[in-house]
Amino acid sequence: MFKDFKAFIMRGNVVDMAVGVIIGAAFGAIVGSVVKDVLMPPIGLALGKVDFANLFVVLKEGTVTGPYASVAAAQAAGAVSINYGVFVNTIINFLIIALVVFFLIVRPIAKMQTPKKEAAPAAPATRECPFCFSNIPIKATRCPNCTSQLTAAK
Repeated sequence: MFKDFKAFIMRGNVVDMAVGVIIGAAFGAIVGSVVKDVLMPPIGLALGKVDFANLFVVLKEGTVTGPYASVAAAQAAGAVSINYGVFVNTIINFLIIALVVFFLIVRPIAKMQTPKKEAAPAAPATRECPFCFSNIPIKATRCPNCTSQLTAAK
């Protein structure tokens, strides 16, 4: 049984998936930090010094009555709250990750997989002499091989 499990784990696609999950988790932490520490402070400042992480609605007061200054204070008091600011941050995290995955992974792979269009065939540069059947330039008015007078090329 252990031998079968080892064979399953060591297959290439399982290892690749594990590496992808680990890198994805690390990437998610980076994007979370970018949203929380870089993007949201200027957006909050532009919207009137709003800290999205501390936007919440109290449904039920805790052991210490409100108002609460932050989500952490409300949770420490045992209040039941809807933390919609954290939800907004999570949506922004998702959108950034989706954009990065789309532009850095999906589009490049799609471009690599699309078949390249073949160039249109070039116009013929020669034609056949109707008298001696040799190839002559398309613009020739006299055959260089048999010296026959030719009609102009169409």
